Amino acid sequence: MIKLQGKLPRNIAVAVSGGVDSMAALDFLKRSHNVTVLHFHHGTGHADQAHAFVTKYCRKHDLSYQTDNLHGDTIPPGRSREDYWREKRYKFLEKCGDIPVITCHHLDDCVETWLFSSLHGNPKIIPYRRHNIIRPFRMTRKRDFELWAHVHNVPYLIDPSNADTGFRRNYIRHEMMPHALEVNPGIHKMISKKVKEDEVTS
Repeated sequence: MIKLQGKLPRNIAVAVSGGVDSMAALDFLKRSHNVTVLHFHHGTGHADQAHAFVTKYCRKHDLSYQTDNLHGDTIPPGRSREDYWREKRYKFLEKCGDIPVITCHHLDDCVETWLFSSLHGNPKIIPYRRHNIIRPFRMTRKRDFELWAHVHNVPYLIDPSNADTGFRRNYIRHEMMPHALEVNPGIHKMISKKVKEDEVTS
């Protein structure tokens, strides 16, 4: 079941990649909110397909749509692709500061972030708010987004790079999480308690 933390205003923007998480979140939110779609083009091979897919979906459903891209940027020496893309993506989202921007970070993301940050000596979860950006789905499992998409026939794309463990987040998800669950099968419940505590203090 998709769960929302906090109360959202009527007019919102939603960050949409074209993947199952963001497409399910968009479908869920547009049923009760006036939604503007925000899409960031990362300049990869899959990004062209995702851009065309999201654009077509927005036109079909008469949704307002804004986009930005890397403009042929070269990643600075010493920076990982993930960190650089994240920085540019957030700059784009933060430019839309007149209305709240919703991202579809979910409980599985919170668990993976906590696991990775713990290995660096600073365990943390994804915060509920960052400036104008709100993450209201942190109590929702990824499988609930997948179920919503299946039940409501929500179209989405599968990014082939999601299987590439050369990306740090994919290595954590595919290689480390199975071992973490073997050690602590209740890790999602544990992190959900931390998420609830953070909601109170956000």
